[in-house]
This record gives sequence, structure tokens and C-alpha cells, in this order.
Amino acid sequence: MVLVIGAALTPFNRRRDGSGFRDWAAQAFSDALRMAGLEPGDIDALIVSSESDFFTLQLNPASVIAQDIGLCGAETLRVEGGGGSGQYAVHVGVERILSGRAQRVAVLGVDPSASALDGDSIRELYGYSFDFWTDGLSGITATGLYALSWQAFAAEYGAAGTDLDRVATKNRCNACENPGAHLPRKHTAEEFEASPVIASPYKRLHCSPLSDGAAALILSAREAAPAVRQTHAPAITGIGAASDLPGLGHRKSLGRFEAKSLAAKRAYEMAGISASAIDLAEVYDAYAGAELQAIAALGLSADPVAALRDGRFDADGACPINLSGGLIGQGAPVGATGVGQAATCALLLEGRYHKGLQPERPLGHALADTHGGVGTSCAVTVLRAGGQA
Repeated sequence: MVLVIGAALTPFNRRRDGSGFRDWAAQAFSDALRMAGLEPGDIDALIVSSESDFFTLQLNPASVIAQDIGLCGAETLRVEGGGGSGQYAVHVGVERILSGRAQRVAVLGVDPSASALDGDSIRELYGYSFDFWTDGLSGITATGLYALSWQAFAAEYGAAGTDLDRVATKNRCNACENPGAHLPRKHTAEEFEASPVIASPYKRLHCSPLSDGAAALILSAREAAPAVRQTHAPAITGIGAASDLPGLGHRKSLGRFEAKSLAAKRAYEMAGISASAIDLAEVYDAYAGAELQAIAALGLSADPVAALRDGRFDADGACPINLSGGLIGQGAPVGATGVGQAATCALLLEGRYHKGLQPERPLGHALADTHGGVGTSCAVTVLRAGGQA
């Protein structure tokens, strides 16, 4: 069994204080290590998630970060899987412990996604994160591809533009209770009406921001965890990943995230549960419609559009989605996103999350979901509250 004995996130925002990614990484690690009750010398391996060398200007960030945080001698590894990098890093950390190669692992996600490059350079760079020959060279943007996929999904499920407004409003309202969030907002209908179209039907307010920040987890085999953490710490009980064809036009369905469904199936099977057991989820909402596409793919609702309208995914709903604010509200430092989702789920399951967002009812299972491309490289993690058999 793999326990999450430490979890921490720095604020996700655009840093203007002269600090850099190494500072944020060190802060997140220090906070997670303190929660775990460990010292740097107790860590066997460091798994670092960083999406792009263009952000950090560091080809080997894991060894540099290990130097900064006192982990020289530990195994170091950098994991990259586009937008899914952070969740893949969590999986690598889990696998290190399950294989017996390590007893205690630090997973650290970080990226200066907001401050490293100008907007035009980032748009071009993300075009290359799809198939360079068929998409990147064409000049199509990530927003354009996501918009095409959403249009197909919306036609199948009967979704409207106001449903995109609902997702963005829900997540940014949640972010208002998250002191580390990049875009805490309470939007009005007039604001959505005035928001400029980026790629129809996506308007600027339907898109997540680029953010700076870091997140960290301390994972441990149960027998290697401090006694005080062995009972109460949540456990990662299921992981699953899968891939789809990079080009939307090559897929059977433009609007369905089929690789995400397969990744979720594998995670549920490993955890020994079904989707109905999930009490809350942090899902990948780079764009508002992608949240609903993820909910459908993960099996969290057979009709996510109707469930959204009924309030099922609200903070006080039956299955809250993106209590943190998600990428849309909390922010999106890409390498830190998936690690931050897992950290948020762990803190929620243990009752340690922000006061205005912590559910009062008992929680059993949570899910963290991230992907690269347009649902191309998908990774899903299932966590269970501590003290459960």
C-alpha cells in the first residue's frame, strides 16, 4: 500500500517577486516534508514533473532540484507527458514503492508556465505538443483543437454555451475560497457575453490561465511511514494510464476522451471500486468543456450536462468537481498540475483542506485526472481516505 503522508502546493499565479521555479519547488517540498514528519535524508527517490525545457531552461531539472533540497544521493528522475506530466510522475512514485525499489518517495511538480515565455511563443510551443507534422506546422492552436472536440461532444450531449459558463463560474467561485488560486472570480452573465471569442465557442473566460507554481507529495510504504501517519494518511489505491491517436481527425470519436475512459477503467480495477464510489474529483479543465468531457469519460455521470445543471458537481453537490477551482480557477503551472490535483485530493480526504471548501460529510474515495494533448495521454489516480480497510 502507498500512503500520501505529505502534500503541499505553493500559490498558483504569475510570479512577479523575483523568485524562480527552484524556489517554489523547495518551498513545496519543505511543506510536504514537514507534514510527513520526515527529514530529507529519509527520502529514497525524487520524481520531478516538468513539462517543457523551454519553461525552466533546464534539461535535467531533477538533479538541480535534488541539490537545492538536500537529496543528493537519492535516485532522481524527470517525467514528462505534456499536460499529464504531473499525474504520470505520481504514478512513477507509486510504482517505485510497489516494486520495492524505494520506501519513501518525493514527487515534485513545477513549471514557470506564466513567466518564462511570451504568449505568442507559448501558443506556438503548445501547437508542437500535438502531432508536429499534421497539426504543429499548420499553425492550429490548442484552443482550436479543444473547440473542435467540444463541438462534437456538445452535439452528442445537447450542451450549450451557457454550460461552458456554468463550469467556469463554478470553478472560479470555488477558487474564491482557495487562498492560493490564480483566478478567484464571481462572474456575471454580462461578463461572459462580453468575453472575446478565442476559438468558437470558447471565449477567454472559458480558458484556464498559464500559471507559475509547484506542488509536492511525500509517498511512503505503510511500514516506512511515521507511526502517527500510518493510520490517518490517505492511500493511493489505483493508478491507470492510456493513450489515444494524437490527431483528432484520426479518432473514432472527436468528442469522446476514450483514452481517459480506459485509464479510469484500469485505475478503478486496481482500486477494486467502480466510478460510483468516487466522492469528489479534481479533473483536467484546461477549457470549460474539457471538464464535462472528462466527467463523461471517467464514468462519473452518464449525462454530465444534465448533472451540471442540477448542481451535482457544485461544492455542496453529491460529487464535487474541482473544489480547488481546477485549472480554470486555481491555475495551471503545467508540471505542477497533476501533482497538485493528487495533493488536493489527499488533503480533502484527510480533512486538511481550506475551510470554505472542505466537505463536512465523511469522504471515502477521490479521483485525480490529468491529460496531455486533447485527451491523448491520460492518467488517472484513485485515492482512499485513511483508516479504511
